[in-house]
Amino acid sequence: MTNFPVETHPHPVPASEREQLLENPGFGKLFTDHMVTLRWSEDQGWHDGKVSARRPIEMDPATAVLHYAQEIFEGMKAYRLGDGGAALFRPEQNAQRFQRSARRLAMPELPEDLFLEAIETLVATDADWIPPGEGAALYLRPFMFASEVFLGVRPAKEYLFIVIASSVGAYFQGGAAPISLWVSSDYNRAGPGGTGAAKCGGNYAASLLPHGHALSKGCDQVCFLDAAEHKYIEELGGMNLFFVMDDGSLVTPPLTDTILAGITRDSIITLARDAGHEVREERYAFAQWKADVESGRCVETFACGTAAVVTPVGHVKSEQGDFTIGDGKQAGDVTAKLHTQLEAIQRGESNDAHGWVKRLG
Repeated sequence: MTNFPVETHPHPVPASEREQLLENPGFGKLFTDHMVTLRWSEDQGWHDGKVSARRPIEMDPATAVLHYAQEIFEGMKAYRLGDGGAALFRPEQNAQRFQRSARRLAMPELPEDLFLEAIETLVATDADWIPPGEGAALYLRPFMFASEVFLGVRPAKEYLFIVIASSVGAYFQGGAAPISLWVSSDYNRAGPGGTGAAKCGGNYAASLLPHGHALSKGCDQVCFLDAAEHKYIEELGGMNLFFVMDDGSLVTPPLTDTILAGITRDSIITLARDAGHEVREERYAFAQWKADVESGRCVETFACGTAAVVTPVGHVKSEQGDFTIGDGKQAGDVTAKLHTQLEAIQRGESNDAHGWVKRLG
């Protein structure tokens, strides 16, 4: 018996209109017909799961999440395969990270099988919304928030889990063109003992002001340093960083409670090591990065994440000076190779040696 019976949308978007919309979906603005909902309460546990028409959420003004920010989310994609089928990429990793985020924010942990069933049922229901084309996918956003109506400072006793889906194209409009970074010396993304390793909305809210500062400097993204010493590179507002050295080795900041454990990051480490690259997870100071680029030791830098996949970094600006990586105009060889290899696996076009792709249906 399914935990998510499907209530078909009474007025779905007509096929002809949907196909037109999918020609240029953009990112995060085009949504499918349906959504998943599942409730949790202290006395009933997980209950009332279903797939139904996507619709607004009615909330009491005293709903706990509006006051104390108990909220977590995930980001993942469903891909169109060459034979017309669909697949997910390492979805069990998203389920496990969702549990870790819930644990950190004193929320109930959704069982992995329920998480995966919710995702798979929604993708099956809205499979026609998976767009064709390079870089396109169905972006899936599972999230959960405290839905109890109360104004006391304590973990809520009721939660609502929802999954929505958005047809997307490339995250950055410039495609594979290198992005520019502003290295923030005034703001930190997270501190030791905080929520940096959890995927919660508050972390992203805190990054918006420095991100705006980066935009004012003519940069695409902000790069954060550690909160304790303000010298070591951590991550961007929503992506992990890798540095490629002239000997072919890669460096990436080690996972701590201030850095999100990216699933794309983990995949890149595995693929790079498979290809014979040494990958070191170690602290890397901004001053050292700048010196290594200027000396020619660091030849490539790239960011990675579910939304953007693998994105080269071409220009870096900071209060300590600016520098350009490579020619600043195109991805380096290692970056391009890893990007191509990862996307080929995700779309079922290459050998999936690690069993990462989960075909649906």
